[in-house]
Amino acid sequence: MNNVKQVFQTLETNRLQLRKPIEEDAPQIFYLRSNDTVNQYILRAKQKDLKEAVSFINDRNNDIENGKIYYWAITLKGSEELIGSICLWNFSEDKTVSEIGYDLHPDYFQKGIMTEAIQEIINFGFNKLQLKNIEAFTHKENCSSVKLLEKNGFIYDLLRVDEGFPHNHIFVLKNPN
Repeated sequence: MNNVKQVFQTLETNRLQLRKPIEEDAPQIFYLRSNDTVNQYILRAKQKDLKEAVSFINDRNNDIENGKIYYWAITLKGSEELIGSICLWNFSEDKTVSEIGYDLHPDYFQKGIMTEAIQEIINFGFNKLQLKNIEAFTHKENCSSVKLLEKNGFIYDLLRVDEGFPHNHIFVLKNPN
């Protein structure tokens, strides 16, 4: 995947469309990347304005085009409004392991939205990309994220430590095939 042009795929589930982010998503991206609730357990600089959100979208789309990441805007079917995002990124050198990342607007917490999205991305990663493992790094106190990962078959790897982030736990999902 590195330095190989990839064809971006829009994915669909029963309730969701996972599509490429567009500049019109900037207000929602800004919200997700600046909101205290969304970022409670994420160590990243909060965005300061819409200009940073547009830059983030353009950077992600460049990364998609350059084969560095798969990044989807999560929308409800029938609506173009971004309610969250999900990605596969941080690929191993041999492209057999990827990290999954996600965030969701608090209005959509506890509605099964992220479970539906993560299941589609797991399917894509294992069946389309032929990944051997998908990893997730989450704060040990982020109970919702831990529960989501465990519900979807991820196993806490007791032996690994996220260097520089000792508060994170690493979860791994192995390809069953």
